Amino acid sequence: MSSTTKAALWMIGAIVSFSSMAVAGREVAYALDTFEIMMYRSLIGLIVVCLVLTATSNWHVVKREKLGTHLIRNLAHFSGQNLWLFAVTAIPLAQVFALEFTSPLWVLVLSPLVLAERLTRMRSLCALVGFLGILVVARPSPETINPGVLAAAAAALFFATTNIVTKRLTRTETTGSIMLWLTAMQLVMGLVAAGYDGDIALPGLAELPMVIVIAIGGLTAHFCLTNALSIAPASVVIPFDFARLPTIAIVGMVIYNEALDIWVLVGAAMIFGANYMNILNETRRNRVA
Repeated sequence: MSSTTKAALWMIGAIVSFSSMAVAGREVAYALDTFEIMMYRSLIGLIVVCLVLTATSNWHVVKREKLGTHLIRNLAHFSGQNLWLFAVTAIPLAQVFALEFTSPLWVLVLSPLVLAERLTRMRSLCALVGFLGILVVARPSPETINPGVLAAAAAALFFATTNIVTKRLTRTETTGSIMLWLTAMQLVMGLVAAGYDGDIALPGLAELPMVIVIAIGGLTAHFCLTNALSIAPASVVIPFDFARLPTIAIVGMVIYNEALDIWVLVGAAMIFGANYMNILNETRRNRVA
């Protein structure tokens, strides 16, 4: 089996996981708020991570030297994930995923500030095309701008911040250490945010499977994506990742009777094009270097 075929299979797993999370998040929103969903997701995720670390005898990889950086990363991810969970209940799923694809473009803009990376002309052009795509997707006006659109756009920004800080952490931290502190810290954040009013709802028998899908889906989605990127270049993987958009558009149409908006697809294609153009440019630069 070729590396491209293997990457495609891993990306099918990622697409199924991301789409399942979106549907499960919408299905359980009537009973649990986003803070409660994140609390239970982190609890289940922490149990899974601890079991894996124990089964593989890898507790020694967990470090405590960068707890401050872990905290910044997890505050950003917790904020982005809560906004994303809200967005999937407020606007069409295809629109949420289209705006989520802007996260790599935010990384382009923020990297010079955080990682001291240079913002080249090509990177600037990619960011500009991508943001034009955002305007096509959102079509800002008093009628189209709503809390759901703003939440999805803000989630992409927080996810970009998460990715940038993760890049810094991976210089010294292992995946196991990052995942443990992610689930542990976000469990505390979820507990505080969900329990500030003294009322934390328990998932019933109908909601519990959906909460488990969200928790396991979050872990498997990034596991599949990471594996795909480990065996094939980003220029091969990212087009498969973009298949999430038509997939979730069809899911939204079939399950929730959401109309297919041609402008969301056009804007998403512009965002994808900007991301892909940047990937090809970076690949060429690395070959020259």
